[in-house]
Amino acid sequence: MPEDARITLQDLKNMVAAFVEERDWAQFHTPKNLAMSVAIEAAELMELFQWSDGRELEPGLLERVEEELADVLIYCLAMANTAGIDLARAVEQKMAANARKYPADLYRGRYR
Repeated sequence: MPEDARITLQDLKNMVAAFVEERDWAQFHTPKNLAMSVAIEAAELMELFQWSDGRELEPGLLERVEEELADVLIYCLAMANTAGIDLARAVEQKMAANARKYPADLYRGRYR
């Protein structure tokens, strides 16, 4: 069974919170600092695809993508913890808004 099926979003938020607490890093976790960290880690993820066509993961790249994607998610979870955001609710609301904005019958196979 993949870990995604076993571990909840709250479990991940708790894992990140415990890690931060053990190191007394909450003092540095301002919304600004965390937003910047998300952007920095996302840029590191993008850098992996710089100068490639980006259509498939080259051999050896998947592990590096996994690491950078995890870093992005960790900072997102830390931001949610700091701001008191219920991520599951936020994602559900955003997906509902996206469904209204981009109805499947009008956007299937199109991005505009």
